Amino acid sequence: MAKCTIRYWAAAKEAAGTAEERVEAQTLGEALDAASLLHPDDRFQRVLGASSLLVNERPVGRRPHREVPVEDGTVIEVLPPFAGG
Repeated sequence: MAKCTIRYWAAAKEAAGTAEERVEAQTLGEALDAASLLHPDDRFQRVLGASSLLVNERPVGRRPHREVPVEDGTVIEVLPPFAGG
C-alpha cells in the first residue's frame, strides 16, 4: 500500500475538519474510500461527490477512480465547486 496525502480545499476542508490527512491505498478509489471511512457523515460524502480531483497536480477528469494508481508520496487534491465570479 502506498502512503498518500489528501488535501482538502474550501468546503471539502470544512466538511473534513482538516486541511489534509494521510491514507494508505493502491488507487485513487481506495484512497477516497479510506477518507470516507474517516468522515462517514453525509455532508462530507456530498462534497466529495461534487468535487474535482487532482492527482499529483493532474486532473483526474472522468477516469474511473479505481483505475488511477497512486504511489508513495502521491498528493490528491479535493476541489469542491467554487461560487462567485
